Amino acid sequence: MPFLASRLSRIKPSPTIAVSNKARELKAAGKDVIGLGAGEPDFDTPENIRQAAIAAINGGDTRYTAVDGTPALKDAISAKFKRENGLEYSPEEITVGTGGKQVLYNALMATLDEGDEVLIPAPYWVSYPDMALLAGGEPVAIPCTEKQGFKLQPDDLEKAITKKSKWLILNSPSNPTGAAYNFDEMKALTDVLKRHPQVWVMTDDMYEHLVYDNFVFCTPAQVEPELRDRTLTVNGVSKAYCMTGWRIGYAGGPKDLITAMRKIQSQSTSNPSSVSQAAAVEALNGPQDFIPAHNKVFKERRDMVVKMLNDCPGLRCPMPEGAFYVYPSCAGLIGKKTPQGKTIESDGDFVTYLLESEGVAVVQGEAFGLSPFFRISYATSTEALRDACLRIKRACEALAK
Repeated sequence: MPFLASRLSRIKPSPTIAVSNKARELKAAGKDVIGLGAGEPDFDTPENIRQAAIAAINGGDTRYTAVDGTPALKDAISAKFKRENGLEYSPEEITVGTGGKQVLYNALMATLDEGDEVLIPAPYWVSYPDMALLAGGEPVAIPCTEKQGFKLQPDDLEKAITKKSKWLILNSPSNPTGAAYNFDEMKALTDVLKRHPQVWVMTDDMYEHLVYDNFVFCTPAQVEPELRDRTLTVNGVSKAYCMTGWRIGYAGGPKDLITAMRKIQSQSTSNPSSVSQAAAVEALNGPQDFIPAHNKVFKERRDMVVKMLNDCPGLRCPMPEGAFYVYPSCAGLIGKKTPQGKTIESDGDFVTYLLESEGVAVVQGEAFGLSPFFRISYATSTEALRDACLRIKRACEALAK
């Protein structure tokens, strides 16, 4: 269509949303589909958080707020950063957006000029490259292999940095792999970044609290205080607090950057929902005891899914440190034929075969920048996961050499 902007040709719709929509459509049509594409907890938002939202509504807290967050929420975020990450941010150094995605996008829109490079370890969350492209930048994927634990290596980071590099996006624990950087691994990366003052660091810490096996989370500005003034530490309430639909993300960073991001937001969405902000205050300030209870269930699901997938012929599934995803390899199935005679030539082919033959919806590794893999979200019922894994095994066993 000639009236559409040319920049739209640079990006594609979110593949993860597309998979979830496809699964919903098939279910609505009466198909027996298990959707493992969505990255959201299946637990309800805790009662105390819901009650805080109801109280806000009943109290008339339903009007415009400050563009990038109420004072009460900024105070709660500041306290969270200090309590959990050892980071001190004043209210002027904190921004609140309509989900973490908007916060990331605001930062890129406020800082990228044409041709600026954004370094993105792959596998990556599907939106990072497209957001960089929309903002006029150039995403530069840095492959992180299964042998490397899907983690960025210091030497690879060093080689990828050029004079045009403006941002490094770090996501730990990772969507899609669940890989997470321990202190020493993070310090090795921050040591490289110290040598390149033109490179800013954008963290995506959305899965901070979803870690297992006594893993200790850390974030770059915490590990290396020298990087604080060129780091945007992004987080939100979506995952740990089961508030995906409430749409509240936030970040702490240098005042000048936060001011620029506020300007972008003032001319786009303006403030996030006042009711959601009131709920987020309670989430951050209120009881946190449900988080380890949820994590116990997530860990049990993770262990079951990893074991069952590794029992599938042709699949290999590493054990992730955090989040609620696994990222199994289907390399052992490439070249095999389906019962209908179609050759599996890519992870995309395998994902299509799974959906058509067994009604299991997962996301192809190509969408995350590293093939041949696929992503499974285990943030759904244990019963559905067990059924899905049995179906996946059946699909693998039906393939012929």
